[in-house]
Amino acid sequence: MRGFIAGVVTVIVVALVAGFVLLKSGLIPANADATPGGLELWAANTSLGATLQKDAPKGPNPVALNDANLSEGVKLYGQHCAICHGTSAGEPAASAIAKGLYPAPPQFATEGVEDDPEGVSYWKIKHGIRLTGMPSWASTLNDRQIWTIALFLKHMDKLPAGPEAIWQQVKNQDPSPAGG
Repeated sequence: MRGFIAGVVTVIVVALVAGFVLLKSGLIPANADATPGGLELWAANTSLGATLQKDAPKGPNPVALNDANLSEGVKLYGQHCAICHGTSAGEPAASAIAKGLYPAPPQFATEGVEDDPEGVSYWKIKHGIRLTGMPSWASTLNDRQIWTIALFLKHMDKLPAGPEAIWQQVKNQDPSPAGG
């Protein structure tokens, strides 16, 4: 039995040392324009999924679904989110900032989040997502504002005429000369 335990400990120590050497060698890229490995993707996605399952609010959005709140959500999105997540034009109009981030932020008009529970969108906006460009907005936006953006995101593919007109006017405010 001692031999088995010693073997297991040896394998663990060798794996840790090999992992450390691999990290210190620079063979695992840290640059934003490199494609991540499968293990890195698995670890990040598994951690995010588990955190959302555990911590994202499960109840209904406390902000009422009406034109005024949807319009407010569109405006808040335009001010705080469009630079990375795009406008109604979708992927073709992605800002230079969005194109330079890794992982690339989803362009919501192209790859929307309408199927996400509003509590998930709320949590992501409020807390951000580690090891991505998604910041925490908790110190900038209050809970009502965050829920209002989550309301817009949930309904962005089926907006009433008034909020839709505002959505069509959102610009990504890209500071680059080629930006929107």
